[in-house]
Amino acid sequence: MIEMGAECENLIALVTTALFEGDIEKAKTAKREGLIIDELEREIESICLKLLLQQQPVAKDLRVISAALKMITDMERIGDQAEDIAEIVASLNGRVGDECVYISIMAEATKKMVTGSIDAYVKEDVKLAEAVLRHDDLVDETFMQVKETLINMIAENVDDGEYALDLLMIAKYFERIGDHATNIAEWVIFSVTGYHKGE
Repeated sequence: MIEMGAECENLIALVTTALFEGDIEKAKTAKREGLIIDELEREIESICLKLLLQQQPVAKDLRVISAALKMITDMERIGDQAEDIAEIVASLNGRVGDECVYISIMAEATKKMVTGSIDAYVKEDVKLAEAVLRHDDLVDETFMQVKETLINMIAENVDDGEYALDLLMIAKYFERIGDHATNIAEWVIFSVTGYHKGE
């Protein structure tokens, strides 16, 4: 789980660097990195299923395993969305996203959320998981600032419309990554307390 979380963090960092350096090669590398996350998901899923079948866990042990199964799905989707960002970066032909500094704030915030949620799972730390949930508000607020910046960009130069739309899609993917990190944190709370949001 730690390894898979670290791969997600690395992938987010890689696509962010690719975007702000206009580095198409790094964007292409991200696709290969995403395959490692897929492989880890299958490996962890297999371990969890073996534990369920062979050990027949109950109470907290069962919660920890079932939470892990939910969490790896969210981590795999984080990997997918980072790959989607990489695809857009590759299509920008070296143009960088400097016009929208808020995207870098979103990228850093989502990376911290992913790190925090995995740390919370490993340490069984509810407070750390709750901090991740609060951090999601920053990501949502920053996304609104991205939208406002890009609307102004289009108003100033209509020719930048397609580019602005690409940046908006990148920001939306970062917002989704934040949502998945939030889901992971909620499953951490469930694994420790037995309580899941909405129940």
